Amino acid sequence: MSYANSLIPHSAQQGVHEALRARVQKHLAEPFRKPFADYNRAALQLALAGWDGRAPLILDAGCGVGHSTIQLARQFPEHWVIGVDQSQDRLERRKPYPEALLPQNMVFVRADLVDFWRLLDAAGVRLARHYLLYPNPWPKIGHLGRRWHAHPVFPWIPRLGGVLECRSNWQVYIEEFALALGEVLQREVPWERFEASQPLTPFERKYRDSGQSLFRLGVALSVV
Repeated sequence: MSYANSLIPHSAQQGVHEALRARVQKHLAEPFRKPFADYNRAALQLALAGWDGRAPLILDAGCGVGHSTIQLARQFPEHWVIGVDQSQDRLERRKPYPEALLPQNMVFVRADLVDFWRLLDAAGVRLARHYLLYPNPWPKIGHLGRRWHAHPVFPWIPRLGGVLECRSNWQVYIEEFALALGEVLQREVPWERFEASQPLTPFERKYRDSGQSLFRLGVALSVV
């Protein structure tokens, strides 16, 4: 099987979903109140246990096998980097990085981001940088509610502050994320096509090597 054979997400949806703006406004008007699961409370404690309370925080949300978390920890050695994924299996597949070679300014935790984002906010934690790298695009028209920007938890993401960056190989996802974030912030949010000269994730490398266009949104947030 060829390596560089990754496909662009296929969808009958060719532009921003017509229901997105109303969905975001509904979530802003009716705050999400799902109870927290105990394992997510424990994950937050683990995530902050090694933090000295002073180092700037980076969250790698949905970090998968953690390659991006490791690279971010190396790129920002004065920061405390938290890699979160809901799959313990993915977190344990950190090859080819043996434990002894991992940066010491990072931690991996298994958690559901729906709780984890809200728990960070409830604890008064604010981020320096926040990454959502190639989240599942859920490209079918009927999957809108499964995309982060259309989920009830979305308003909590900008509340964590810092520089927020989202990347995708599906242009529609980035366009929608920008629109949803703009609704929360009440300002236009730019996005761009870019070339990943130093890929942060295995997916990013494979998409690049497959000749796909890559898209990203980056915005400096005030705490709202």
